[in-house]
Amino acid sequence: MPTGGGAASGAEARLQQLGLTLPEPMKLPPGVTLPFPWVRVRGDRAYISGHAPQNGDGSLAAPLGKVDADVSLEEGYQAARLTALSILGSLKRELGDLDRVVTWLRVFGMVNSAPGFNRQPQVINGFSDLILEVYGPDRGLHARSAVGMAELPFGIPVEIEAEVEIIA
Repeated sequence: MPTGGGAASGAEARLQQLGLTLPEPMKLPPGVTLPFPWVRVRGDRAYISGHAPQNGDGSLAAPLGKVDADVSLEEGYQAARLTALSILGSLKRELGDLDRVVTWLRVFGMVNSAPGFNRQPQVINGFSDLILEVYGPDRGLHARSAVGMAELPFGIPVEIEAEVEIIA
């Protein structure tokens, strides 16, 4: 059950156990502005805008490009894990406590795919695996789509959006 407070919540303690840290807010490329929030809270739901893989300082993480051409399947999987950390960072900033997340509901994973690449679910497993490691199956299981895209912004290999139920 969510704690709702404390120095290090269960989810944050689990991240520490895994040796993972949340990145700083996204550093957008020069001249780019976004007319929407990263997380929009409405009632007991948090709607999470599409996120990209980030380095700890908030910059976009390499490698960039299409999975199965410029980016290997394993690199795509790792990019999806970094995207999970990016989303968790945004949730932490918006909610104040990651344990306000009652359950993960829906995840939409987009993969910048080379022609003929059809293993998008294996790439997005990087995201799902990390969420399950942090929240466990009771809170972390989610409905999910994993689709291929011809292009993604800034050449990122993965973009993921989600919806979670929260303690309002």
